[in-house]
Amino acid sequence: MSDNDKNSINKSDEIDLLDLFARMGRTIARGFRAIGRALLFIIFFMLRKWIWLFLSVVVGIGISYAIKFSTERQYSSDITFRSNAVQNADMIAYINKLHTFCKERNLAELASALDVDSSKVKYIIDIQAFWVIDLGNDEIPDYIDFKNRHNVQDTANVRMQDRFVIRVKTSVPQELTSIRDGIISFVGKNDFFRQENEIRLAQSEIIRARLDYEIDQLDSLQKVKYFEEARRLMPKEGGQMIFLQEQRTQLFHDDIIDLFSRRQYIERQLTLFANPITLLSDYTPPSRPDNGALYYGKWLIPIIFILTVILLLLIDNRARLIATYKKY
Repeated sequence: MSDNDKNSINKSDEIDLLDLFARMGRTIARGFRAIGRALLFIIFFMLRKWIWLFLSVVVGIGISYAIKFSTERQYSSDITFRSNAVQNADMIAYINKLHTFCKERNLAELASALDVDSSKVKYIIDIQAFWVIDLGNDEIPDYIDFKNRHNVQDTANVRMQDRFVIRVKTSVPQELTSIRDGIISFVGKNDFFRQENEIRLAQSEIIRARLDYEIDQLDSLQKVKYFEEARRLMPKEGGQMIFLQEQRTQLFHDDIIDLFSRRQYIERQLTLFANPITLLSDYTPPSRPDNGALYYGKWLIPIIFILTVILLLLIDNRARLIATYKKY
C-alpha cells in the first residue's frame, strides 16, 4: 500500500472520529435542551394550576386526619432481652408464636400464653422478636433487623447472640408492663427452657466450687513456695544469698488472678442471668401513636398530588387524546 493510500485512510479515520464526537455533542445538547424544556413546562404548569395542586395537598391532609381519628391508635415500644438457657434462634422462634397468635387474632391462646385477662388481650396488636445486628463484628449493637433482611452468611456483619429485641404494638400503652411480664411468664412455662436453665445453673455451681478449690490450692502452694524461698534467701555462712524459683512464684499469682476472673464470670451467670431470659433494657413509654396523621399523610398526600397532576394533564390534552382515539 502506498503512502498516499495510508494517509487517505488516516484522514478518513480522523474524519469519522470527529463526526462521531460531533454527533455525541449534538445528542447531549439536545438532551439538555429537552430537560430544560421539561423543567420549564413543569414550572409553568404548576404556576397555572397551583390552585388545584394546593387543593390536592389540602385534601390529602384532610383525609390523613380523617383516617387518624377514625382508626384505633397504635403505640409501639421495644424491649431488649438476653437468652440464657438456649440459643437466640430458638428463643426468637418460640416468642414469635405470640406474633402468630396476634396475626391470626387468636385471642384465647394469646391470653393463655401471657397469663393476662382476656379483656386486656384485645388491646394487643402485635408481639414480635427480632435479631440485633452487629456491623463489623465488634460486639457493639448497631441496628435491629425489623425487616428480617440480614444475610446470615455475612461474616462481617453478624447477628448478636447475647441479646434480642421484642417489639410490642398495642392500643393501650399503659398495658406494656403487664405484656412484658406476660412474655417473661410465657418463656418460663416452657419445660425445655426451664430444664436447660436448671442444668446450666447446676453445672455453674459445680464449676464455682471447683474454682474455689483450685484457688485455695494455688494460694496454699504459693504460701509454701514463699516460705521455702524465704529460707533459701537466708544468708549462708559465706554471707551469700541464693535466688531460686522467683519466676514460678509470680506465675502462681497470675494463675490465681485468672481463676478469680473465671469465678467472677460464673457468679454473674448465677446472679444476673439466673433465669431463662434476662431483661437488659425495658420499654420506653411511647409519647405519640405510630399511626398519626403524618403516618398516613407521608404516602397519601403524594398519591393524591400525582393523581391530580395526571387528571389535569388529561383535561388539558383531552382534544388531542380524543382525536388520537378516533384515529386508531
